Amino acid sequence: MNVVLNPKAPLEAGAVNSAADPLLSVDGVTLQYKTGAAILTATYRVSFNVLKNDRFILLGPSGCGKSTLLKSVAGFLPPVEGKISLNGKTVQGPGPDRMMVFQEFDQLMPWMTVIDNVMFPMKRTSRFPGSDIRDRARKVIAKVGLSKFENSYPHMLSGGMKQRVAIARALAMEPQMLLMDEPFAALDALTRRRMQEELLELWDDVRFTLLFVTHSIEEAIIVGSRILVLSPHPGQVRAELDASAYGHSHQGDADFMAFNRKINQMLFGDQEVAHE
Repeated sequence: MNVVLNPKAPLEAGAVNSAADPLLSVDGVTLQYKTGAAILTATYRVSFNVLKNDRFILLGPSGCGKSTLLKSVAGFLPPVEGKISLNGKTVQGPGPDRMMVFQEFDQLMPWMTVIDNVMFPMKRTSRFPGSDIRDRARKVIAKVGLSKFENSYPHMLSGGMKQRVAIARALAMEPQMLLMDEPFAALDALTRRRMQEELLELWDDVRFTLLFVTHSIEEAIIVGSRILVLSPHPGQVRAELDASAYGHSHQGDADFMAFNRKINQMLFGDQEVAHE
């Protein structure tokens, strides 16, 4: 299969048009970083839009720049070309309107209890009345099913429970976007599936906007409503696909498997790359 990588090419038939009123706009973004004396290009002129309440997936092989893109959306890495906008305003640095959940389990402060970890960022901002912070923390801890553990310390929790605390802490800030960088990759298969299910149940309840990085095709199809397929290094847009019809209950279906094969072919089939 020959695929020409043109960042301005139209979406393929059946894909979702995300051009109208985006919450997040990534327009022709090229990202670079230094490794020693060398400068490496992580992504090349990547463009996509994320709408409010999207579950938008950045999918690609290792080294395609998907985590670098997420860091740039978070405000930690400015583009060398192109622009990233949130609600029409250029992203110029980190902010509480974009909260991030990482893969690592040690993102919680070990000397704080679950509820103190969740309250910590709320206490560092003037967005919430001090008298409301503990109640807000308890409500979001309840949403992730950890009310019985609010006074426990991180070392007393499983990996999956720690990730739920990190998600609760992020959602308690009421961000415009939740950014997740392969948050379940280090979990065993059963825990990973349960966390995917719980994330989707939480999204049904709260309807947050999600930008989610993964290198798992199956996870992208299950978790995402839309999938941006990126090429190998340097990352470019291969396609934007509608995955809203699929979930865990469809994994054995012929349509699910065909969709999986289609993405697999995009990522790993014989491909030609053409720069503008």
